[in-house]
Amino acid sequence: MLGMTLAGFHAQPMGACAARGWQLRCALAVLTVFLLMVSFVCSGERIKDIASVQGVRANQLVGYGLVVGLDGSGDQTTQTPFTVQGITSMLSQLGMNLPPGTNLQLKNVAGVMVTAELPAFAQPGQLMDVTVSSVGNAKSLRGGTLVLTPLKGADGQIYAMAQGNLGVGGAGASAGGSKTQVNHLSAGRIPNGATVERAVPTLLGQGDFVHLELRDTDFGTARKMTEAINKSFGDEGIAQAIDGRTVRVRAPANLDERVSFLGRLQDVSVETSLAAAKVIINARTGSVVMNQSVAIEACAVAHGNLTVTINSEPVISQPPPLSQGQTVVTQRTEIELKQEGNGFKALAGGTKLADVVRALNTLGATPQDLLAILEAMKSAGALKAEIEII
Repeated sequence: MLGMTLAGFHAQPMGACAARGWQLRCALAVLTVFLLMVSFVCSGERIKDIASVQGVRANQLVGYGLVVGLDGSGDQTTQTPFTVQGITSMLSQLGMNLPPGTNLQLKNVAGVMVTAELPAFAQPGQLMDVTVSSVGNAKSLRGGTLVLTPLKGADGQIYAMAQGNLGVGGAGASAGGSKTQVNHLSAGRIPNGATVERAVPTLLGQGDFVHLELRDTDFGTARKMTEAINKSFGDEGIAQAIDGRTVRVRAPANLDERVSFLGRLQDVSVETSLAAAKVIINARTGSVVMNQSVAIEACAVAHGNLTVTINSEPVISQPPPLSQGQTVVTQRTEIELKQEGNGFKALAGGTKLADVVRALNTLGATPQDLLAILEAMKSAGALKAEIEII
C-alpha cells in the first residue's frame, strides 16, 4: 500500500524536494507505528501483577452466628444442639432468660459460620463483604438475616462485626416427595456486611528497604526485575535480588515519599522468564492442562482399551413330580475379556505446544487414558515437563 501510494504521488506534478520530503514523513510515520507495536508487545508485566510488597497482606476472619427469618428451612434443633445454645445465649444477652428445661422447636433459625478477609490498611469504620455458610442441616438460607456476629482473627481478637440480609444465588422447591434445586442454597454473601472495628498495624518495610516477593519462585524473573527497577530509577544499586523470590529495594524514609515511590515501583514493567515446563492433571475430572514450555521427544506408544463383559443368567432346576425334591435357582455366569488396540504408534518429537497437542491427539485416547500415557512418557524420558496431579 505504501509503495502504491508513493508511486501515485510520483506521477503528480510536484517538485523533487517536496516529493522526497513527503516520502520521508511517511517512512517516519510507519517507523513510529512499528516501534509502538514492538513496545506494546514487549511491555512485559507490571510488578504489581507478579509480586507483592512484603508485610502488606490480608488477614482471615471467622465467627459463628445465627441466621433468622427463614421460611421453615432452618436447622432441625433436635439434631443441631448448637443452634439452640446459640439462640438461648443471644436471648439472654438481650435480657430474656428462658426457664430451665425449655425445649425450643425452631424452624426459622440456622447456625452459620461467617468468614471475611480483612484487607491491608483497613481502618475502623470501613466496610467489607462477608460469606455466610450453614453448619447445620438447614435446607436453605434464602431470605434470612444474619444477626450481629463478631468476627475474630487468629489471635482471638475481634476485628469486625457482621450483620445484614443474605444474598443467596440459588433457588429450589419441593412437594410431594419431589425436589428441584438450582445452584447452592446453604451459603450466601452480604455485600458490605461487616464493619471494621480494629485496625491491624502494617509496616511498609523495615528501615531503609522494602522487599518485593514474587508470587512464583524464579531466579530469572528476580534478576530481570532487579535490572528493570535499576534502569527505571537510574540507579544501579537501588534494587538487589536476595534469592529467587525476594528483591530488596532501597526506599525513601519519609512515609509520604515511600508511598509515592511504591506506586511508581509497582508500575515498572518486567520481561518475565518462561515458566518451567509443567503438565497439570486433575485426576477427579480428567482435565489435562500444559503450558507452552512442554516438549516431547520422538517415542512409540501402544494404547488400547480393555473391555470386560459379565453376563449372569438365572438357571432354574425343577425336580420331577412326586420326587420330594426342591426347586433350586442357580446363576450361570459368562465373562468375556476383549482387548482393543492398534499396536505401537510413533509420535514425532516437538518443542512447540501445537506439535505436542497434535502428536497426542493422534493416539485417540480419552482424557482419562491420557493421564496414564503422560505419566508413562515421563518415566520413559520422552516428556520434557513436570507432572503435577491435583
